[in-house]
Amino acid sequence: MKKVRTFAGILALFWMCIIFSFSAQEKEESSEVSEAISYRMVSSTGILFHLHLDEEQVQKIAAAIENSVRKTAHMAEFGILAVLLYIWLGKWPYTTGRKSVMSATFAVFYAASDEIHQLFVPGRAGMVKDVLIDSIGAVLGILVFLGVKKCISFLWNRRKYKATELL
Repeated sequence: MKKVRTFAGILALFWMCIIFSFSAQEKEESSEVSEAISYRMVSSTGILFHLHLDEEQVQKIAAAIENSVRKTAHMAEFGILAVLLYIWLGKWPYTTGRKSVMSATFAVFYAASDEIHQLFVPGRAGMVKDVLIDSIGAVLGILVFLGVKKCISFLWNRRKYKATELL
């Protein structure tokens, strides 16, 4: 298990580099990426549900959801970072609450430093609102992770109980 926790720490550093590289993109490049993702989401959904959307409708819907897609991606980035940090902190004998607070706090500080970094990228701006969105993502990431962990633990213990019941 220690190897998994060490690997999570390495992945957290790698993930921080990925976040940094996204933040280093100039405004035009960043917008192109989120526009392309929004476009693919709408066109794929249209095909999947047989909505028969024409090109103009797809572009209009994609433009309408682009900001939401971008903000959701921010939340997911920092949710993943917080979870990786939580797993890495398992190397030390901290309580669940302490690991949760420490990993979320570090993710929030990294989000703030990410916004400061964007102040130096052409066309980008560091915004307090984005730090708050990233912070919500970090907290939600931890909560979802702990919820899934609890469900898996419950199901695992239930399976063990039923197996001993058969003996």
